[in-house]
Amino acid sequence: MIDAKSLLDRFLGVGTADRAAGAVGAAHERLAQAGVPGGLAGAAAGAGLIALLVGGKAGKVARYGGAAALGALAYRAWQSWQQQKAASAPPALSAEGFAPERLTAADGQPFALAVIRTMISAAKADGHIDAEESRRIVEAIDKSGLGAEEKAFLFRAMNEPADPAALARLAATREQAAELWLAARLAAVPDQPAERAFLDALADRLGLEPGLKDALEAQARGAG
Repeated sequence: MIDAKSLLDRFLGVGTADRAAGAVGAAHERLAQAGVPGGLAGAAAGAGLIALLVGGKAGKVARYGGAAALGALAYRAWQSWQQQKAASAPPALSAEGFAPERLTAADGQPFALAVIRTMISAAKADGHIDAEESRRIVEAIDKSGLGAEEKAFLFRAMNEPADPAALARLAATREQAAELWLAARLAAVPDQPAERAFLDALADRLGLEPGLKDALEAQARGAG
């Protein structure tokens, strides 16, 4: 059975900055042997598997605490949005609703897996991953030390189409909708037309209010 929290942490790179130099060096060597270019291999060793897809753009979230940081950023955005709405704000939500490592998505699977699927889809929304890059990423995942189920999940996610509607259906709550969009925003390059279109479509499918989307955007810019 997949340990979803552990996989999400590995995906984001939680704790890699605190590992012994030998362990980080070994990770770098495994990625290099898989054919990942030197600079990208170094980023992946320090920032997690997401770095293979986005060149380390999500690394700062990883250094702040990975899954916990994602939840904290989404919760902060929600609070900011509520404050702006003042008396007309919706009922306050507990921070417990923004803990991706402990939640279940609408499909009955751990919400952490939905976060990973969303980040992968956002990262490849512009179609920039060509056949050679895909081969290198697959080889790197294969040599990552993950279990068979975790590898199979990542391979499936890599091959899924970037479908905002399908991803939006994974959100079981308003909190999860906010977190999924934030995860996508952290993995995407918003000034690229294809990726911005993906983010806009995902926000629409998730039913995010414009003010909440703006607050999430602000948190993403601060983290990045």
